[in-house]
Amino acid sequence: MALSPSARRLIGDIGATNARFALISDGDRIERVRVFACDDYPSIEEALAAYLAEDHLAPVPDEAAFAVASPVSGDAITLTNHPWSFTISGLQRHFALKRLLVINDFTANALAMPHLAPADRFAVGGGTPVANAPIAVLGPGTGLGVSGLIPSPSGWVALASEGGHATMSPADERESVVLDRMRRRFDHVSAERVLSGQGLVNLYNILAEIEGVPAAPFTPAQIADRHIGESDALARTALAMFCAMLGTVAGNLALTLGARGGVYIAGGIVPRLGPAFADTAFRERFEAKGRFQPYLAAIPTYVVTNPIPAFIGLKALLDRKE
Repeated sequence: MALSPSARRLIGDIGATNARFALISDGDRIERVRVFACDDYPSIEEALAAYLAEDHLAPVPDEAAFAVASPVSGDAITLTNHPWSFTISGLQRHFALKRLLVINDFTANALAMPHLAPADRFAVGGGTPVANAPIAVLGPGTGLGVSGLIPSPSGWVALASEGGHATMSPADERESVVLDRMRRRFDHVSAERVLSGQGLVNLYNILAEIEGVPAAPFTPAQIADRHIGESDALARTALAMFCAMLGTVAGNLALTLGARGGVYIAGGIVPRLGPAFADTAFRERFEAKGRFQPYLAAIPTYVVTNPIPAFIGLKALLDRKE
């Protein structure tokens, strides 16, 4: 049965850095958004208890949906880039939830894409979306999330993908040198090794090593800061390579899924670059697939500016029938 629109429901976006919680209350509004640093709590149970302790309204939510930055293939959940772990059944019992749905965070992001408002995104490059065609979603943040939406007679089907861990390939000689150096440090150089917060630092450090100069102790946010880039050529180069490599991976994903409905870039890094992202090599590299350049030129690419699109996707999931 479909849920009552007035039912108060709990949603959460659980990443490696922050756990975000909200309520869906009367009128189907997403309200009471709170952000908790994961490192401040030994477990998801304690973070969620802290959130619920702030809520003095009744009734207490008895239905919930969480997006987690990890594979979801059974009852046991372990975050990929954070020590938190839990079981879905145990969490449901602990908080006396009648219904608890847990999905991958980028599966939730993918479910949000058909429900975004025009103000929740901006286009990079040309192309026009084809109705009822697959949609691709990816986004660098603490890790690299990848998903997609496939149309079906009963609605959109979101893919539970771990595509961020596919092997990263170079597109030019300089990237070959960088990735070769990186293979000396890691047993597997995935796309996430370069297209994430730590990946941006990895690129910066490797470029400094190649140039034979000391690397500054920059954070990902500092490397992505255009003001720092104005005075630090390596930071500027690392960010430029990051955006170009993201274009390569996005183009690969578009070809793999046949994503003529569009490619959406979410995550915590790219939206912060703002309109300047359109001036990078992202779109040029996205289309740089030889004979299939015209195919990709027709596919629109968007940057998602909604700060927590997973909430929109989780609401859509809870709104569905069992």
